[in-house]
Amino acid sequence: MKSSIILKKLRKFHKWPGIVICLFVILFALSGIVMNHRTLVSSISVSRKLLPSNYRYKNWNLAATRGSVDNDFGTYIFGNVGIWKTTGKFENFEDFNNGFPKGIDNRKINALVSFQPNVLVAGTQSGLFKSPSETSSWEKLELSTKNPRIADLTMKEDTLIVLTRNYLLKTVDLLNFEKIQLPPPTNYKKKVGLFKTLWELHSGELFGSIGKILVDLLGLVVILLSVTGLLHFIFPMAIRKKKSKQKPFSEFVFYKRKNLRWHNVIGYVFVLFLIINTISGMHLRPPLLIAIANKQVGIIPFSHLDSANPWMDKLRRVKWNSKDQQYIFSTSDGFYYGNENLKNDLQPFNNQPPVSVMGCNVLEELSPNKYLVGSFSGLYVWDIQNSFSYDLFSGKAYERPSGMNKPITEHMVTGWILPKTNGPIYFDYNKGAVPLNPQESFSPMTDEMVKKSPMSLWNFSLELHTGRIFEHLLGPFYILYVPVAGICLLIVLISGFFIWWLGYRKKK
Repeated sequence: MKSSIILKKLRKFHKWPGIVICLFVILFALSGIVMNHRTLVSSISVSRKLLPSNYRYKNWNLAATRGSVDNDFGTYIFGNVGIWKTTGKFENFEDFNNGFPKGIDNRKINALVSFQPNVLVAGTQSGLFKSPSETSSWEKLELSTKNPRIADLTMKEDTLIVLTRNYLLKTVDLLNFEKIQLPPPTNYKKKVGLFKTLWELHSGELFGSIGKILVDLLGLVVILLSVTGLLHFIFPMAIRKKKSKQKPFSEFVFYKRKNLRWHNVIGYVFVLFLIINTISGMHLRPPLLIAIANKQVGIIPFSHLDSANPWMDKLRRVKWNSKDQQYIFSTSDGFYYGNENLKNDLQPFNNQPPVSVMGCNVLEELSPNKYLVGSFSGLYVWDIQNSFSYDLFSGKAYERPSGMNKPITEHMVTGWILPKTNGPIYFDYNKGAVPLNPQESFSPMTDEMVKKSPMSLWNFSLELHTGRIFEHLLGPFYILYVPVAGICLLIVLISGFFIWWLGYRKKK
């Protein structure tokens, strides 16, 4: 009797939350599968006209721009919209993207430098490209590394420094690249961020290509469980309707039993993997992200993270400091410096400016020992020589908070430029172009630029997967979309397992 009461309650916990989140779970699964194959879908884009208004470009928002480069032929502004040639006053923008592979994701520009007076070099999501400054005709360069994702570019006198997510490359002719694996940091311990570990566990990348395929399979399992669960809910209504019309309904009963059997078998085989995947995904978004953002854990042996390269997928920005004759690196583990030959261990800076877990978006030299550091944590002036940082907006010295802190702040900085004729402009993810001098303004985006800058299918899937696509409906409460959906899914999975287990024990 007691078992029957428990079973009845479990069925309610399994049924109603499952029906409520069914569609959202299918969206999670489909978007996750797409995100696991970025290169495969990189040529596919989604028109922003089909998206909510907060996904339309206004005033260079949504990380449209990261920076600009000047040379004798003009000024080139670059970012998520690709590269556009303009004047020093940022007027009359001209499309400068001819030659990049099809798809907005393939012309997402992470860095741009003037290598020679008549040659531009661009670092993109899909590799390194060069182009004459006079005309837009980009040509891909062959690199001596498997992962072509470019994190940053900088010049060291006449040498181009290319930073991928894993290695540093050097070239003087754009033909021969010297590949350098950076030395480990001093007192190196084989650890990695908990966020990174959970990210790769959730995508399956932690176990390489096989892991990603298995996670894709979990996505298909979730879709199948959702569909069979909905059919199990609908079948009784169809059977009652047949009964009321005095028509044969044995066929419906047969398919109902078959459907339930498949639902149960698939569910109990994959339930543990689905629970692990759900919990890991819940921690990749606020508010649970806050608890793990700065945590370090040991590397799982033989996993994708278990690499001989201590900087695998950790490198983000690089600058050459000519005064001190040293490299400055922004990494996912903080800021480090190394001497010119890069033979000795990299040293961490004693004073670290704040950088969001999403990475450093701005690293600009203001003077030989002062740098501007921008991220979703704000915009700071970093004085290396005197070992302190201060907030550019408030002027207050930065003090590292104790305990947990938010990964984003009011100023979500995505880019920075210094026009020839006006004062500095920083770019905020939400506000767009913001002059530091309130009396000044910045040219608006052109209709052509907006039209030629759709959203990549990968980014659209990311917005679906994280729930940001629903922000226009939920307001600030959209941040609870992932944890609430995750809790509901856990309730459905756990209650479903115990319903099957109690039923199985009863039969035994």
